[in-house]
Amino acid sequence: MNKFKTEQENFWAGEFGDDYISRNTDEDFRKSNLNFFNEIFRKAGKIESVIEFGANSGLNLLAIKEIIPTVNLSAIEINDKAVLELEKISDLKVYHSSILDFKPDSKRNLALIKGVMIHLNPDVLPDVYDLLYASSDKYICIAEYYNPTPVTVPYRGHSDRLFKRDFAGEMMDRFKDLKLVDYGFKYHRDNKYFDDMNWFLLEK
Repeated sequence: MNKFKTEQENFWAGEFGDDYISRNTDEDFRKSNLNFFNEIFRKAGKIESVIEFGANSGLNLLAIKEIIPTVNLSAIEINDKAVLELEKISDLKVYHSSILDFKPDSKRNLALIKGVMIHLNPDVLPDVYDLLYASSDKYICIAEYYNPTPVTVPYRGHSDRLFKRDFAGEMMDRFKDLKLVDYGFKYHRDNKYFDDMNWFLLEK
């Protein structure tokens, strides 16, 4: 029996989501994250609080904490095993929930989503855009695979599990007060990074 609304949620809540944790834990990943967020934050103002949508085991948040030691952190995560890892991080508020079931209870300076919307059912993206917007009082950071038009890509032998599109553009079309502060592309052949990814920093 499926516990969640979409096939993609059940996929990441289960064994595949468990395996993802062990694939992304080494020192190279940590260094890549530090480089990644240092570049993103160079155009941002003061950030005192961050909430990450789909935080997995918290490696993004740990990098942010290393850059901004006083930051207040929160995480939303669907996978049981990942939540156990998140709970080891001190002073982190954890919402053990699907993103689609999350109810924002306060606004943070930055709402972050990284490598998550590409794995969501495209039908639910408007709801996710609304949640990101409602959870931020200043900045929204979207870091996903980009494509100018929506496409579906096979993912580790699975179909309908990876979708590329212009997520940031769709958010700006949906919320006219959002402006683009900065954006960039990380290339896996640059030894500072391990993956190809586009990022966009939006401001209310």
